[in-house]
Amino acid sequence: MAYRSTRQLVNDLGRHQRLIIVDDPVDPHLELAEIHRRVYRQQGPALLFNNVIGTRFPVASNLFGTLERARFIFRDTLGGVKQAVRWKANPAAALRNPLKLFGAPRIAWRMQPKRVGRAAVMQHTCRLSELPQIVCWPDDGGPFVTLPQVLSQLSKESLSHINLGMYRVQLAGNDYVPEQECGLHYQIQRGIGVHHAHALALGQSLPVNVTIGGTPAMTVGAVMPLPEGMSELMFAGALAGHRIPLHLAAGAAPIYADADFCIVGEVIPGELKLEGPFGDHLGYYARAHNFPVMRVKRVYHRNGAVWPMTVVGRPPQEDTTFGELIHELTGPMIPAVLPGVRQVHAVDAAGVHPLLLAVGSERYTPYEKLERPQELLTQASAILGQGQLSLAKYLWIVDGGQSASLDARDLLAFFRFALERLDWRRDLHFVTRTTIDTLDYSGSGLNQGSKLILAAAGPVLRTLSHELDGSLRLPSGWSEPRIGMPGVLVVRGEPYSSPSSRQSFESMCDELPSDSWCNTYPLVVVCDDSAFTAQSIENFVWTTFTRSDPAIDVYGIGASQHDKHFGCTGSLVIDARTKPHHALGLMEDPATSLKVDARAARGGELAKYL
Repeated sequence: MAYRSTRQLVNDLGRHQRLIIVDDPVDPHLELAEIHRRVYRQQGPALLFNNVIGTRFPVASNLFGTLERARFIFRDTLGGVKQAVRWKANPAAALRNPLKLFGAPRIAWRMQPKRVGRAAVMQHTCRLSELPQIVCWPDDGGPFVTLPQVLSQLSKESLSHINLGMYRVQLAGNDYVPEQECGLHYQIQRGIGVHHAHALALGQSLPVNVTIGGTPAMTVGAVMPLPEGMSELMFAGALAGHRIPLHLAAGAAPIYADADFCIVGEVIPGELKLEGPFGDHLGYYARAHNFPVMRVKRVYHRNGAVWPMTVVGRPPQEDTTFGELIHELTGPMIPAVLPGVRQVHAVDAAGVHPLLLAVGSERYTPYEKLERPQELLTQASAILGQGQLSLAKYLWIVDGGQSASLDARDLLAFFRFALERLDWRRDLHFVTRTTIDTLDYSGSGLNQGSKLILAAAGPVLRTLSHELDGSLRLPSGWSEPRIGMPGVLVVRGEPYSSPSSRQSFESMCDELPSDSWCNTYPLVVVCDDSAFTAQSIENFVWTTFTRSDPAIDVYGIGASQHDKHFGCTGSLVIDARTKPHHALGLMEDPATSLKVDARAARGGELAKYL
């Protein structure tokens, strides 16, 4: 169904029993988000809150709460978009089956945005404070727009120079002038940065519009990791099933005409203010930092406007579905964009950017016995040079030629395959003093940290232990050993005290003999709570890869450097303890939890999901 508004979407979900309507008053400060999180965890339906305190606008959430519901929303267009991606990935195969190209002109036509003279979203105006003021986590700096579609334009000459992105927008709080200013948080490796740099070079303000709602295809388009210069509006049109209508006005960014809401404004050169904190998708609070300020000129909304929102936090959350949908759509393109690479998986449970798993191939010298990873390193460099993949902190890449069935989405099987083959003397490749995800506070500063490529190829080198060795003797300060997965030992370390403790930690690793238990457990993770970390693969990857920076926190037993290459003869050790410079983890508000418990006790359709 070609939805043109959020109201059409929720009405359709309601007709198909995929929506619960909540008419009781709901507090936008923490309570609404707590209800959303509980319903999401139960894989429940979408929600429509008709009586949100402090606003006249209804709020819809959990619209993309399951992959099955996302497929239902795009049921009329998803197949065609997938086919178009396959054509792009393999044009020769498409030409061999010309009948399958029958729908191509129609899809191509829908991908072209169109200019319109009137915009449904401009039917009415309101103030910023009249919009739903939703606060999701107790220490958030204020209310945020959590499903924004931010549009900016590099050149007025062509609609192809429009950037659509999902960048955090803070509606109030901190030092923002009420009703006149918003915080605009965009991370590195985002298209709006190119537009902003161009405006700054000219000494001009950057017109920016924040739209909310409309076709759900615009929401997905805003998070699509497309190459620089390729318009997200083209993808959104194909997925929406119609051309995206844009209203163009002098001195302003394009307005998405079908949106439910639109905040029109501009970013003033040199004007920065503290934005945040904000509970983000890594499961921690992004701290307050100086980010651009959006000067608000006008706020529009359409008839019957509905405010769509989501809640982010430690994965999985609703945005997990976006990742699954993106993988479903773009997976076939990987071999075309990255020759020799069969699969790349950004691990959602680890917060996406901290951990990438890739299946590559070794083809450089097929006439020789493979002695060490070769082409895998070339492919790893290509991956880390590709758009948002460049933000990855840990990249594990293996030779898929040794196993046709290996799937990077099967975390246990992937890690086992890699750990059986990794030779710590040669297979660790660090990139130091570089950029990492803006939301990752494990590094040396905002946007600053390191990367580690772990490349596995060749024959099996070891048998991985599945259980604890009764004769295992841990060094002083390590306790409560657990098996995280085959070949991985998780231990509790003493609380991290100061940067000087790194030296004692390194000395402790140096003093351990490399011929004892090390080959049985090739990877050792030191953390604050070994029972929690080893409880599940999700806990393991979240703790290990969000709480460590490779250049700072990776050690080795029997470590040495040869020609500036770090390696070790014994176990690799990752210090995943919480450090003082790390961001605080997200915790739900106890009083709000009790409030929602009481709501559940009253019964009703919603209660079974609470």
